[in-house]
Amino acid sequence: MTQTNNVRAGIALMIAATIVFALQDGISRHLAGTYNTYMVVMLRYWFFAAFVIALAARAPGGLAAAAGTRQPGLQILRGLLLAGEICVAVYGFTILGLIESQAVFICYPLLVAALSGPVLGEKVGWRRWSAIGVGCVGVLIILQPGMGVFNPWAVIPLISALMFAFYGLLTRYAARQDSTATSFFWTGIVGALIMTCIGLWFWEPMVPRDWFWMGLLCITGVLGHWLLIKCYEMAEASAVQPFAYFHLMWSAILGITIFDETLRPAVVAGAGLVVAAGLFTLWRERRQG
Repeated sequence: MTQTNNVRAGIALMIAATIVFALQDGISRHLAGTYNTYMVVMLRYWFFAAFVIALAARAPGGLAAAAGTRQPGLQILRGLLLAGEICVAVYGFTILGLIESQAVFICYPLLVAALSGPVLGEKVGWRRWSAIGVGCVGVLIILQPGMGVFNPWAVIPLISALMFAFYGLLTRYAARQDSTATSFFWTGIVGALIMTCIGLWFWEPMVPRDWFWMGLLCITGVLGHWLLIKCYEMAEASAVQPFAYFHLMWSAILGITIFDETLRPAVVAGAGLVVAAGLFTLWRERRQG
C-alpha cells in the first residue's frame, strides 16, 4: 500500500509514539532526579546503539551500507547535537518538571522554520515569520520574564529546543546525500561513544528497583523510535506531524498525576499559542509542498 492509503495508521502510530516518549520523559525525570544525568543518558544510549546496530545488520548491505557516508563530519555533528540536547532536556525535567519543560520545548518546529533560511537556503515568507512571531509570544507568556523574579533555569528547555532544531535541520541537510538508515546509524553510534566518554566519569551505584526503571527507559527509547520509523513509512510527515503535539498532553497528565506538578494558566495560554503557530506552519509547508 502507498503512503496516502495509510494515513490513519500513520496517525495512530504517531499518537502511540507520543505516549511512549512521554513515558520515557517521566522515567528520565525520576532517574535523573536520583542519579547523575550523564550516567542515565549514557546507559540509554548503550541500548540505543545496540538497537541501531541490530537494525543495520538485518538491512540489505549490512553494517557497511548503514555506515557508508561521504559526510562523516556532518553525521558526527548531528550525533553530538542530539546527545547534548537529550542531556539538557533531561536535566531540565529535574529542575522545571515535565509540564513547563515540554511547554517551552514544543516551539522547536518554529525554530526549524526560522532557521531553515540561513541553514538550508529555504525561502521563509511573511506568513511563516508571522507564525514564528506568535510562537515567540507564546514562549514569553510561559516564561513570564517580566513577572517578578525571572527564573533563569526556565531557559533550559529553550536551549534544548534550539539544539533539537539545529539537529533537525542538519538531518534534513544530511538527507541530500545519505539515507535515513545511515543517519539513524550514525546518530546512535556517535551518541553512545560521546556519552560513554562522559558518563563513565559520573558512574553511581544504582539500587535494584531502579535498574528496572532504567531497563524500561531503554525499551521506551527504542520503541518510540521504532514507532516513528513505522509512522513515516505509513504516511507523509506533513499528515502526521501535527499529532506530535499530543506529547505535551501526555506529559502534562504525567506531571500532574505522578510528580504533583501544577498547570499554570500562563503555561496553558502560552502553549496554546505555540501549538497554534506550529500547526499553521505545518499547514503552510504542506500546501507549498
